[in-house]
Amino acid sequence: MRILVTGGAGYIGSHTVKRLLARGHDVTVFDNLSAGHRAAVPADRLVVGDLRDADQVDQLLVDRRIEAVVHFAAYCYVGESVKEPAKYYANNLQYALNLLDRCRRNGVGKFVFSSTCATYGVPTAVPITEAEKQAPINPYGNTKLAVEYALSDYAGAYPFGFCALRYFNASGAAPDGTIGEDHDPETHLIPLVIQVALGQRSHVEIYGTDYPTPDGTCVRDYIHVDDLAEAHILALDKIGPGAQLKYNVGIGRGYSVREVIRTVEEVTGKSIAVKEAPRRAGDPPALVANADKVRRELGWAPKYAELRAIVETAWNWHKAHPDGYAD
Repeated sequence: MRILVTGGAGYIGSHTVKRLLARGHDVTVFDNLSAGHRAAVPADRLVVGDLRDADQVDQLLVDRRIEAVVHFAAYCYVGESVKEPAKYYANNLQYALNLLDRCRRNGVGKFVFSSTCATYGVPTAVPITEAEKQAPINPYGNTKLAVEYALSDYAGAYPFGFCALRYFNASGAAPDGTIGEDHDPETHLIPLVIQVALGQRSHVEIYGTDYPTPDGTCVRDYIHVDDLAEAHILALDKIGPGAQLKYNVGIGRGYSVREVIRTVEEVTGKSIAVKEAPRRAGDPPALVANADKVRRELGWAPKYAELRAIVETAWNWHKAHPDGYAD
């Protein structure tokens, strides 16, 4: 299959590209490199460009005879979205609509969308099923949900099918150590704690210790990035005309901030200094997936079902690449 992967030089995108190529697909990576890395994908697969240039996207779809799109390109920092919503609505929604319109014009019939559990806001029940009401509490979640609405309308009107994967906290690195997580700034918990273990930070901050959770800190479902990548590939195979597939993707178990810190200490053998801080705006107490639907309909199952195994792959990557792709 000829596949365009937008944001394919980013964290989740690059791991998906790696697996798509291993399956024999013809992959084109489209990335503006604002958050992605050249070194994360094969040079001959990378086209540097920006989704705001709809004509460039149009030409790429025609020249490469694209049959399917996997769309990762988006800003993804909850706190930043609260402070700069205009930035998120332009990039995450407006440019996604540009891409969708060009797909429609050029007969691209399959679309896999990188959505998020943030579309649920503060869930009424945990673990979260796909039947949970979507009520985001931050602009990041609002923009992702808006794209889901657009996808549903497109699939209802045009010869077009999609899958929206609402995934939880992506983590870990490729088990062969070739690619991994490298953000600037880094906001994800596991790499932040690992940076303390490497001596790159003096401490890690715990934002909120009074949540209604077992130890008072936020609880999240951490899913290995390779397991996420596999869900995208299975979704591509499942999508047909008019398909409107929506799945949670997580391991179905939550770990608190303190549990993550303890696990990193166990894996690295290092003591982690912490500082307690007030809650952050837009952080729900607990987000844990019920992934029964994706298991049942796509035959997906996580290979990394325990936090320790996920942290071990992250530690191996960061230890070998302390400066990320700058190495």
